[in-house]
Amino acid sequence: MKLLITGSKGQLGTELQRQLAAGGSVLGKLPDALVGAQLACYDIDRLDITDLAAVRRVFSEERPDVVINCSAFTNVDGCEKEHDTAFRVNALGPRNLAMAAAGCGAKLVHISTDYVFSGRPNGGIPLDEAARPDPVSAYGSTKLLGEEYVRQLCPNSLILRTAWLYSYTGKNFVFTMINAGKKFGKLTVVNDQLGNPTNAEDLASEILRLIAAGACGLYHCTGNGICSWYEFACEIIRLAGVNATVTPCTSDEYAAAHPEAARRPAWSALDNRMLRCTIGDNMRDWKAALACFFEHYNAEETK
Repeated sequence: MKLLITGSKGQLGTELQRQLAAGGSVLGKLPDALVGAQLACYDIDRLDITDLAAVRRVFSEERPDVVINCSAFTNVDGCEKEHDTAFRVNALGPRNLAMAAAGCGAKLVHISTDYVFSGRPNGGIPLDEAARPDPVSAYGSTKLLGEEYVRQLCPNSLILRTAWLYSYTGKNFVFTMINAGKKFGKLTVVNDQLGNPTNAEDLASEILRLIAAGACGLYHCTGNGICSWYEFACEIIRLAGVNATVTPCTSDEYAAAHPEAARRPAWSALDNRMLRCTIGDNMRDWKAALACFFEHYNAEETK
């Protein structure tokens, strides 16, 4: 099997490469179908997914069996300011990959987000794959259109929505909290936006299991359990051993202090129902996955 990863230098792309090279992770061995798989890695320096001709040329040269699209414009506030760029990367990019994948008979695995949902109260019920999307930001709306293009243009596709992703590489909430806590000694974090922190190690492992199983369609794939950004931050600071206080605030209070910030969903907790009902849900509880992250965390290596 030959895999092609776009966005290969990001959090998820890096973790996928690590597990393929290591033969698995703390969550288990690499599926037999992927042992010895060939790997082609492309980031923006080698492939601009918004350029259809370039995408088609790379696919023609590589002839992949599976394409995993980890490319995205994920800066939520930046997407509001640069809506055209967000549209090109998050919507037209997946469209190009879907057309090229269908053209060479490859499966396309596309990574999406909990921000396709509005965040309106859901009675405390996590959102499964049957829930109706209704994004409230440029990031969410462009990611949703990307999903729709993939679904329409590449029948052999797998779409995974994840949330609050963190890993040992790149920019993420975990490192932001650690660095800010060390610098300022105090943090103020919203406590009325709830979702699912997700360790990239878990997500990558499930993606590889799904590929090996030949899965298609829409899946939610997040850490299990629900918390607020404030609760997430408190656990990060505790596990990192940083001497800092964490104070809760409301979204309205945060918006008043940061009027340029994009709207975030108040409720975007996802339910991994499709995983449970198909290959089984191996995603860990978010606290357990975060604790494991810090067991292997080396501050000097991951600056």
